[in-house]
Amino acid sequence: MDLLKGIDRVHHPEILDSGIRTSIKAKKILFHEGDVAQRCYLVIKGSLKLTKLNEQGREIIIRYIGPTELTAEVAVLEEKKYPVTAEALKKTDIISWDKQTMLRLMRKYPDIAINMLDIVFKRIDDVQFRYLELSTEPVEQRIARTLMRLMRQYGKKTKEGVCIDIPLSRQNIADYCSTSHYTVSRILSLWGKRSLIISKREQVTIAEPHAIGMIANEE
Repeated sequence: MDLLKGIDRVHHPEILDSGIRTSIKAKKILFHEGDVAQRCYLVIKGSLKLTKLNEQGREIIIRYIGPTELTAEVAVLEEKKYPVTAEALKKTDIISWDKQTMLRLMRKYPDIAINMLDIVFKRIDDVQFRYLELSTEPVEQRIARTLMRLMRQYGKKTKEGVCIDIPLSRQNIADYCSTSHYTVSRILSLWGKRSLIISKREQVTIAEPHAIGMIANEE
């Protein structure tokens, strides 16, 4: 996992055991946007959906957090409020640390601080890239890019193709791409008729990753 990169494996149990292990059920909220940030969280199993509400009260999906990924680290270290709401998509196991524990670990293992900076920089790059997508790219390309991004993060090979192994409704895709449910439904139905994807209730399997990658304009 990125958080422990460069740290000898013999120290991993000490670092992980210094946090609090908990499990949250599907659809449960881990923390709300605007709550005082008291702990940062590492997903061990399962996944989280991070969302914000825009000025019109519409939910916007910021990103998904999967196994081995960290969230809320900046808000906790800076003693700010959580900038997003985190909801478990399915039963999710997590480890959490408060600020004092995380600072103690960073002093003992400086690679943790370096790794956290790297994580933050990658997230900033991702936000900038998605902003450019929303500003400049047609909606079909944005949807294809979203599916490819989620496939790389959560893809699970099956006999039908690569299944995005998280609950993923058409409304989720619309919220992630900043478009309408109707538009997503129309485009996914079209791709389904062309046998590029298989779309079921809250599940998408990419049957032809190369073709969807071409629509996304990826090499």
